Amino acid sequence: MPQVRWQDFRLAVKLQTMLMILIPANFRTSHISSSVFQLNRATSFSYYSSRSSLHNPVVVQNTFFKSNTKDSLITNLCKDNKFREAIDILCRQRRLKEAVQILHQIHQPSASIYSSIIQCCRQNHALEEGKKVHAHIKSSGFKPGVFISNRLLDLYTKCESLSDAQKVFDQMNERDLCSYNTLISGYAKMGFLEQARKVFDEMPERDNFSWTAMISGHARYNQPVEALELFRKMQKSENSVSNKFTLSSALAAVSAIHCLRLGKEIHGYITRTGLDSDEVVWSALSDMYGKCGSINEARRIFDKMVDRDVVSWTAMIGRYFEERKREEGFRLFSELMVSKIRPNEFTFAGVLNACADHTAEELGKQVHGYMTRVGFDPYSFAASALVHMYSKCGNVEVAKKVFNGMPKPDLVSWTSLIVGYAQNGLPEKALEYFELLLKSGAQPDHIVFVGVLTACSHAGLVDKGLEYFHSIKEKHGLTHTADHYACIVDLLARSGRFDEAKDIFSKMPMKPDKYLWASLLGGCRIHGNLELAKQAAEALFEIEPENPATYVTMANIYATAGMWSEVARIRKMMDERGVVKKPGLSWIEVKREVHVFLVGDNSHPKSKEIHEFLGKLSKRMKEEGYVPDTNFVLHDVEEEQKEQNLSYHSEKLAVAFGIIATPPGTTIKVFKNLRTCVDCHTAIKFISSIVRRKIIVRDSSRFHCFEDGNCSCGDYW
Repeated sequence: MPQVRWQDFRLAVKLQTMLMILIPANFRTSHISSSVFQLNRATSFSYYSSRSSLHNPVVVQNTFFKSNTKDSLITNLCKDNKFREAIDILCRQRRLKEAVQILHQIHQPSASIYSSIIQCCRQNHALEEGKKVHAHIKSSGFKPGVFISNRLLDLYTKCESLSDAQKVFDQMNERDLCSYNTLISGYAKMGFLEQARKVFDEMPERDNFSWTAMISGHARYNQPVEALELFRKMQKSENSVSNKFTLSSALAAVSAIHCLRLGKEIHGYITRTGLDSDEVVWSALSDMYGKCGSINEARRIFDKMVDRDVVSWTAMIGRYFEERKREEGFRLFSELMVSKIRPNEFTFAGVLNACADHTAEELGKQVHGYMTRVGFDPYSFAASALVHMYSKCGNVEVAKKVFNGMPKPDLVSWTSLIVGYAQNGLPEKALEYFELLLKSGAQPDHIVFVGVLTACSHAGLVDKGLEYFHSIKEKHGLTHTADHYACIVDLLARSGRFDEAKDIFSKMPMKPDKYLWASLLGGCRIHGNLELAKQAAEALFEIEPENPATYVTMANIYATAGMWSEVARIRKMMDERGVVKKPGLSWIEVKREVHVFLVGDNSHPKSKEIHEFLGKLSKRMKEEGYVPDTNFVLHDVEEEQKEQNLSYHSEKLAVAFGIIATPPGTTIKVFKNLRTCVDCHTAIKFISSIVRRKIIVRDSSRFHCFEDGNCSCGDYW
């Protein structure tokens, strides 16, 4: 027995497979078993491993049949219908390359064979094989009719090869409605709306598909006005009646321009034509009302929907959060959780991002627990949203645990954790994780660098920050954004290095925006740079004259310098321009209930106990060395009144309530809408030492973690 070679064995198996495809079914049943048996015997490998025969299916079949069957069977097998059978089997098995190879063995393929292969190429987006079939059509002399040409058009548009589709269209001697619609749809879906409109205008007749393709294309590619103009023309056309897809696209266009009046007109049309029973239309209507600011009407539409899917639920919940209707959004999410519909990663991500925005950590924990019970994809962006939520709520340790549980953290997760560490007074950890990000092979983007530069700014790491700033362009090949410039100016200004800040400032390729000027003004406040502060303030007054923060900061700078006449001038300017200072607002969550405090607030049920406790604390703090900072309090108020005014700041009220309302040792977490003032920052350091509590205050820019008389910011904020 000759020795069997592995290459020969593979060739024999390939031959067997080809025979199973090409041998007629009736012959295969009676003779194939003995033939295959002979094929698999090692003694026959030398015969069947002939390279010249195995590379050609027709030669293979002839070789086999010469030793097993009559010549008449060969002729029968080579007939068109047998090739058609083989090609159909290969197409069903998605073996397109082999199907195309067989096509080249047919002398004159029929239209049905071409149609089958082209259709299979279209379904599998096999552009290369499709082009080979098209080339074969041209070389074989076959004259394709409208049907085959339309199939080629469909193939090329589905594979996004529109230049080839246009060539087929131009070469067609005869075109039907399908020809025009296929090309229009291809152009519209890819955003080539001018080309789509050209073909559309040339059409001898149009149907609903033609109109809908054009309307949806304009709506999808941010041309809502053009979409609505086409919709009006369609309504005037005698041969066209809008269907659910047309109306959904028109409603999407209305949503883009926020025109509630037009939306209501389309709603009326939907009701008149009886299309108000379709769930697709209901969903589009609800979305339109929500985006046009009529959230209550959107909810009424949502409630009328019979078959609400998870997409409808997620969209409605998201609308509430967009309109800052937090309670309604969370309530609807609770209804979803007890319904038969299971939330998906988009639902979870939306709710968790809302929890982050509203610092609702307790609710975020509940959502996290639900996700764990039902199971969620650790690769999904719902996992990233968890990291973001915990970081934004100041629980960076849990954020890290979630992050470490992700098989492959995405860039959003890396960024959330880096920014979380930076804002929670752990800039060294932020930079450590940035270096880990680089080692992981992930490519940082401009948002990651905002977090890195912010970490450097919070820690006063000027030289390190400059190194990272220059690496953005030199090492990572990214372009500096306005946010990067704002961060580096903030870093330099906070450190009092104003000349360097102005130098970078002057070399910016873009016009300084409000964030950069605000960063510069913040540095001037810290270091008392009055002249540069005036320049920054004037720029901000021009960019956003309605923002009270600029006026308040300048008033504080003048107050620190003892320039009370300038303070009065700033306040007069605010009055004349109708600018109202944003009231200080702080809140704390105790036993799943949020307690909100305003400056000087007496409305809380425990207001008396809070003020009594603050009085005792104030006495103890002064014994420990606390001196109230009254620099920014009105100069025409008695000193005693100044100290009393400071005692009623909202964060002090919230901290005091947290202490008396929770057991000893409980961490106090307070959130404030404005930047915490110098006096409150100093006072809470003393309070943390006296009551032996960890007190976390998140103001408008960062977290301050007070413990044993110290703050995580190192008094650098």
